[in-house]
Amino acid sequence: MKGSSMNTHLGNIVVDNEVIAQYAGSVAVECFGIVGMAGVNVKDGLVRLLKVDSLTRGINVSIKNNKLILDFHVIVAYGVSILTVSDNLVSNVKYKVEEFTGLEIEKINIFVEGVRVID
Repeated sequence: MKGSSMNTHLGNIVVDNEVIAQYAGSVAVECFGIVGMAGVNVKDGLVRLLKVDSLTRGINVSIKNNKLILDFHVIVAYGVSILTVSDNLVSNVKYKVEEFTGLEIEKINIFVEGVRVID
């Protein structure tokens, strides 16, 4: 199990990276302009919209010097400002994930993998 650990006066707390990715993914899809997370097939170069139960495949969580680094592969809505959507995503994820985990986020990388028209 890869995860982040925190030492407290009561003992050691370990949070699995999958838990952080799942929470960050649920926060991300709530943001305006995000259609969903993208699954990228490196071999074929194909990008597809992931279902809600597999959000973690569109997110990579790594830890460096006890700080989180999050990589998001997203699909955005057609006609919205990518910069505005990205700023909204970064601020929401940073606040909520830091509050949830108690760990500081060093960096959030956003990879826009596609654009979709929303009905």
